[in-house]
Amino acid sequence: MNKENEQLPLFDFDEANLKKVEQHQPTPLNDSNYGKYIVYVDESGDHSLQSIDQSYPIFVLAFCVFHKRHYSEAIVPALEKFKFNFFGHDQIVLHENEIRRRKGVFNIFKNREHHQQFTNQLTEVIEYSNFILISTTIDKRELKPNADDNAYHIALGLCMESLHDFLSEKQQQEKTTHIVVECRGNKEDRDLELEFRRVCDGQNKFNKSLPFEIIFSDKKVMSSGLQLADLVARPIGLSVLRPDQQNRAFEVLKEKFYCMDGRNKLGENFEGVGMRIYPAPKSEKPR
Repeated sequence: MNKENEQLPLFDFDEANLKKVEQHQPTPLNDSNYGKYIVYVDESGDHSLQSIDQSYPIFVLAFCVFHKRHYSEAIVPALEKFKFNFFGHDQIVLHENEIRRRKGVFNIFKNREHHQQFTNQLTEVIEYSNFILISTTIDKRELKPNADDNAYHIALGLCMESLHDFLSEKQQQEKTTHIVVECRGNKEDRDLELEFRRVCDGQNKFNKSLPFEIIFSDKKVMSSGLQLADLVARPIGLSVLRPDQQNRAFEVLKEKFYCMDGRNKLGENFEGVGMRIYPAPKSEKPR
């Protein structure tokens, strides 16, 4: 038996089972205030507006919005199997930066074909995973430096507004939705929580309270949702920074963005809706 046949199948959900996962709506507890979705967040780039790296002068914040049932029953097992196939165990945290640079545990590839196999299967996991993508890219070159401004905070407010729009379409806007972010440091976390509470308390385009709760997750926690969020942020940024450059990862992500026409128009009309740029390009149509 060759090595390929020894690998665990990534996806043991046939089409019928996948449809059941997507369509099944478990009966909620009558007294439950929790929504059906959970959000995992990661960023790409430096949030400071005081210094600009000319090679990457942007900041990207990505919200990955998962239906809890699909996440727990399909996505998590697929990602775990992927790790078992390539590392023999699941005690691996997938980081886009380390994978791209082949650092640490990601310096395992015997040859170019082995690396390509790894990349292809990881892309397959992302493509297979059914989640809604909401992002904001801050073009720091278009903003005047201000000591009080923070690209993360600007992007957070815009993403939270788009998230509320999406949850309203799903009639989940009154339920508590948890937003999971990675810890970055005591001061950064305190500042972020203050900004988060400010937006939730009504300083948003709706002028209303938003029923979101923030969860700070330690970097060592092997959250499948946070790992997927880490993998999508940079491809979004590169699509904005270098739109004419080939970007295979972004082509996969295009059909996941929250868009104007719902799931019937995957990959269309998501600019300015699920994928926002700030300041908005002059050609972008207001929603």
